Amino acid sequence: MSNSSPAAVPAPDPARPAAVLDVWCELQCPDCRTALADLRALRERYGDRLELRLRHFPLEKHRHSFAAAQAVEEAVEQGQGWPYVEAVLGRVEELDRRGEPFLVEVARELGLDAEEFDTALIDGRHILIVDADQAEGKAIGVTGTPTYVIGGERLDGGKSQDGLRARVEEIADRLLAELG
Repeated sequence: MSNSSPAAVPAPDPARPAAVLDVWCELQCPDCRTALADLRALRERYGDRLELRLRHFPLEKHRHSFAAAQAVEEAVEQGQGWPYVEAVLGRVEELDRRGEPFLVEVARELGLDAEEFDTALIDGRHILIVDADQAEGKAIGVTGTPTYVIGGERLDGGKSQDGLRARVEEIADRLLAELG
């Protein structure tokens, strides 16, 4: 979900400053599925004090990842961004096998407008958001997923998840202390 997509998590309370964690991800990536537990833990620990933004970085080696990124944007528009991300990432193998019909099926399972998902995948209404995220990721040195950016520091989770959440927490704690 791009910078302009406010539905990544509930909007931060303006009275309470928030640190921002950009998560460069793609929904066909097994490493991103592994990272879900850390993202849930971070959301639980920080609540609205940490703005968690999913950024799209579809990898060429995963042929359904670009469509999946567009589908996430449609889920955001329908108010179910994170539930959709979690549902698809939890079934990466099924996305590998079934592609776009699976993306529409997950939307239906979550009670979203599946016809609108199908139309969005056909008409490409979310392509510019996905392209912009991917271009920004490349510009800052993202080469794989998941990659985290917090406080100007890029952390590559595609190589190893070990110690990554602790490092994100350390930076988030520092940023939040600075924000007051």
